[in-house]
Amino acid sequence: MESESQTKVAIAATLHCLTGCAIGEILGTVIGSALNWSNGATAMLGILLAFIFGYGLTTRPLLKHGIGLRQALGLALAADTLSILTMEIVDTLIILLVPGALAAGPTTGLFWASLAVALFIAFWVAVPVNRHLIARGKGHAVVHSIHN
Repeated sequence: MESESQTKVAIAATLHCLTGCAIGEILGTVIGSALNWSNGATAMLGILLAFIFGYGLTTRPLLKHGIGLRQALGLALAADTLSILTMEIVDTLIILLVPGALAAGPTTGLFWASLAVALFIAFWVAVPVNRHLIARGKGHAVVHSIHN
C-alpha cells in the first residue's frame, strides 16, 4: 500500500475508533455525572465503554462478513487496542486537566467543549499510531483487507 493510501486508511481507521470512543466517553460521562460519581469513577466508566463500543463497531461488520465471533473479536482486539488506548489516554488526561469539566456535567458548554477538544486532539495523536500499524500490515490493515 502506498504512502498516501496508508494515510487515508489510517484516517478512516482512526475516525472509526473515534466513533466508538466518543459513544463510550459520552455515555460514560453522562452516566457518571447523573449518578454524581467522582471524576475518577466517571473517567473509568467512559474508558470502559469506549473500549466496548470501539471493539463492537469493528466486530459487527466482521460478523456480517461471515467471520466467527471468536475470530472477529480477536481481529477487533488486534486492530483497535492501540488506537483506542492512545485516544483514551490523551482525551482522558485533557478532560481531567480542564478544571471542572467533568463536574460541570452534560448540561454545560464547558463539559461539551472540553470533550470535543479532547476527542479532536486524541484523534490527531492516534492517526500516526494507526498509520504506523497499517504500514507494517497490522492493526486496521488486516480488517481493511477483509472488508475489501
